[in-house]
Amino acid sequence: MTNRPEGDARAARNERREAARQRAQRIRTQQKRRQRGTRLGLQIGLGVVLVAAAAVVTLVLVDSTQPAGPGPANMSQGGITIGQDLKAVGSGSSASSDASPSADPSATAAPSVRITMYVDYLCPTCGQFEKANGDYIASLAESGAATVDIHPIATLSNRSQGTKYSLRAANAAACVADRSPDQFYAVNQALFARQPEQGTAGLTDAQLQRIVTGVDGIRDAGAIRDCIADQTFAKWVDERTTAVTAGDVPGSDLQDFPGTPLVLVNGKQYELTSPITNDDFRTFVVSAAGATEGTPTPTPSASATPSAE
Repeated sequence: MTNRPEGDARAARNERREAARQRAQRIRTQQKRRQRGTRLGLQIGLGVVLVAAAAVVTLVLVDSTQPAGPGPANMSQGGITIGQDLKAVGSGSSASSDASPSADPSATAAPSVRITMYVDYLCPTCGQFEKANGDYIASLAESGAATVDIHPIATLSNRSQGTKYSLRAANAAACVADRSPDQFYAVNQALFARQPEQGTAGLTDAQLQRIVTGVDGIRDAGAIRDCIADQTFAKWVDERTTAVTAGDVPGSDLQDFPGTPLVLVNGKQYELTSPITNDDFRTFVVSAAGATEGTPTPTPSASATPSAE
């Protein structure tokens, strides 16, 4: 005879075990689904991050390889050439378009002296050289005895408490070359006359605007102010600085850039003295010029105005 109560109990236990097994299976299935969902979410999120990162890297690379665009007018080689009457040579301005002014308006001989300068408007030694020789160089160019190539670069952009004064000042000079080239030499002197000390924040853009547009005869003052505020040629200055410091020094056969100021006379490097004196530079100019009879050449006289030999 069958013991029904025992059989019923066994069946009940089996049913409970089966129900527990099914519940456990459902829980495992749900957990697996959640895990798959989490993994999928992580994969999607990671994919989005990687795509975004790739986009940022691409933008940076594209931006870093983009050329700076056209530089300022009258500075095709990175510098502006100043000639007779301190006018920019070949600028298409009120200056004569003759690239070879002579010391005597009636003479046909080209200047025997070509002075090339690479300057940084925050460089204290550049300021000392300008103080000692700026007026003398101006007299050579003004008389037609020399042409002067000035290359503003920015080697000290990290020496002005983060304001990049060196770069901003060189950009301001480039703005003048672009808009009012005949006043470039006067602006160059004005920037050195107001040169801030290295390690300070330097001059503000507003101060640079006032100095530059305050020079007598400046043209397109509004456009120059905008150019300074927008740092229109800052990237161009930065690229020229990189090229020059890497050894691309137009006007010389130098393989390495020795730093600012770099002063060349007819391609020969002037070795700075300490202290920097006008007498020493005058002597170097005459020597480098290699004066010949009938060629206008400055003499190392006490006068600031050159004479012809």
